[in-house]
Amino acid sequence: MNQFTLQSRQRTFLIGFMLLGLLCMVITYLTDDALHTRFWTNYLHNTVFFLGIGFISLFILAAFTTSWAGWYVGMKRVWESFSLFLIPGLVLMIPIILGLWGHFHHLYHWADKAEVAKDAILTGKSGFLNPVWYTLGTLILVGAWIFFALKLRQLSVLEDTQGKGVADNFSIHRWIRFWSAVFLPIAGFSSAVLIWQWLMSVDSHWYSTMFAWYTGASWFVSAMALTILLLVYLKGQGYFAHVTTNHFHDLGKFLFAFSVFWTYLWFSQFMLIWYANIGEETIYFHERMTNYPALFYGNLILNFVLPFLVLMRNDSKRKTGIMVTGAVITFLGHWLDFFLMVKPGARHTAMEAMAGHGGHGEEAAHHALGVAAGFSYPGLLELGTMLGFLAFFLYFVLTRLEKASLLPHNDPYLQESKHHAVWPFAEHE
Repeated sequence: MNQFTLQSRQRTFLIGFMLLGLLCMVITYLTDDALHTRFWTNYLHNTVFFLGIGFISLFILAAFTTSWAGWYVGMKRVWESFSLFLIPGLVLMIPIILGLWGHFHHLYHWADKAEVAKDAILTGKSGFLNPVWYTLGTLILVGAWIFFALKLRQLSVLEDTQGKGVADNFSIHRWIRFWSAVFLPIAGFSSAVLIWQWLMSVDSHWYSTMFAWYTGASWFVSAMALTILLLVYLKGQGYFAHVTTNHFHDLGKFLFAFSVFWTYLWFSQFMLIWYANIGEETIYFHERMTNYPALFYGNLILNFVLPFLVLMRNDSKRKTGIMVTGAVITFLGHWLDFFLMVKPGARHTAMEAMAGHGGHGEEAAHHALGVAAGFSYPGLLELGTMLGFLAFFLYFVLTRLEKASLLPHNDPYLQESKHHAVWPFAEHE
């Protein structure tokens, strides 16, 4: 079957989890502290995580197209659909932007003008870390990503509807290659800017030149994990028959390789900062090692040790059970990675804001670093919120998959994808 149809039971299932996520967010808001820190950090965490999966999927498509790859063509509709999540992702960022202007949340220390005036470091960064740049950067740059996502999707579908043969389709494909090549440098620079604003500036006194690479690698692994899980499910429903064990093998290699690459970036960032011993840099890791040790060390176990052991063998990437296990571990592990990026810095900002009110605020700030669900570790409300966002992401993706054939019939590289084989297994299968 090459035309996907979202069944009513699937819609009901996903809508049910979306409602669960909404309920968890409401409960979080109603039971939260006066500044609703847990609610807003959960919202930022999940919004940036899933929006980033949409962005990196577009980057994957553009990179594979520019590099003349052909093996992925049979599954490119999945990444096209992932990339279109940038549209609702931008909408989800609007409450964060409005909160900066209306002071609805205290996610960013630099958003408080009074604090900036008293802080030499924040004053020095105020030309970049301010609500105007945050707003314009998010709207313009994510808007540009959306333009490229829609353009590549439009041209991809055009190959199916108007192409008549390889020669005709390659004229369309040249335009796909052109727009992909234009997007890649824009993606590289713009993603770093937004990662600095959305995530790194949560710890506004801290900076790292490797943080954008680190975050991008985390998005990449998450996108590969979700791709594997979705394809396994859809193949079980009778779709994507043209996607074979060889394609899953390559997806598994990307999952394995970029888990190692993520670890390389983690270690390089940590080692250089530890070795330099500069206070403005070491504070980030000191805070997490001291007050969040389970998350800090668990991050390495989930995102390096377990994927390395599970996926290291060559033939393990051809076994569905092992691949699903590795994908689930890495997806949850990198969701926790983003949890650790957001929570400690935003928690300190909220503590300082509460202490600024005096009285009970000072007492609350004094005890705030105790072990607490939603900060020291994800509670049930965090897991429920994540499942709601995931259901929304999948619902949107599956509705996009309905709009075009799962098999891009007229893609000039389709035959290469259909006959894709991985040595040394090809000669035995």
